[in-house]
Amino acid sequence: MRNSFDDTEEHLTNLIEGYKDLQKLIGYDFRDSDLLVKALSHSSYVNELKLNKHDDYERTEFLGDAVLELTVSEFLFRENPDMHEGELTKLRASLVCEPTLAYCARTGFDLGKFVLLGKGEDSSGGRGRDSIISDVFEAIVGAIYLDGGFEPAASFIRRFVLTDYEKKIGFDDSKTILQEYAQDHGMTLEYELVEERGPAHDRDYVMRAVLDGKISETGVAKSKKAAQQLAANAVLEKHINNNKG
Repeated sequence: MRNSFDDTEEHLTNLIEGYKDLQKLIGYDFRDSDLLVKALSHSSYVNELKLNKHDDYERTEFLGDAVLELTVSEFLFRENPDMHEGELTKLRASLVCEPTLAYCARTGFDLGKFVLLGKGEDSSGGRGRDSIISDVFEAIVGAIYLDGGFEPAASFIRRFVLTDYEKKIGFDDSKTILQEYAQDHGMTLEYELVEERGPAHDRDYVMRAVLDGKISETGVAKSKKAAQQLAANAVLEKHINNNKG
């Protein structure tokens, strides 16, 4: 059966050749290569090529999100036998949040360079957006599940999310942690809007966290709050956590 991708067969043949490296990096070889292409395809790319609207990653992301939550939930349940439900829920939320998944995707296999974007989305910085990177990461989980079943998808999650998971938690609570650190050490903490990028309907905010007027880091996200979280986390990771002990 032909699908909408068949009309661009030569383009996709070259595309799959280019993604052999990605399959090596993630440790999974797709039997159905279309699943990988769809998992990497942003709506702007699909629209530009005039493909079927369901050939972007959104439906596969929906499935991947469910597989991700179940795998992380089971792992935390088994790893923390004395932790009550509320703590487990908070810990899981910290691991499956947008900034954490984007971090896992970037540091694990530099996912951004493989995402398929339309020219406009690419030129406006879409390749670096946490929202897109985290969505594609979940779509890859969903694609692996569809292609090979639950265990390969869970293995992918264990490798890129749950390995050294203690170092990856806290992205969604970085502002609180940094605020408490500043108060405990008699330091000031301020957040500044550095820049607004993109059109009004699709804006990115660049926020800077400034600790004690000396230490500063920036974060970029689709909302000021999320950008502040990223900036706070950068301060914690680069200037505080590494200096402990």
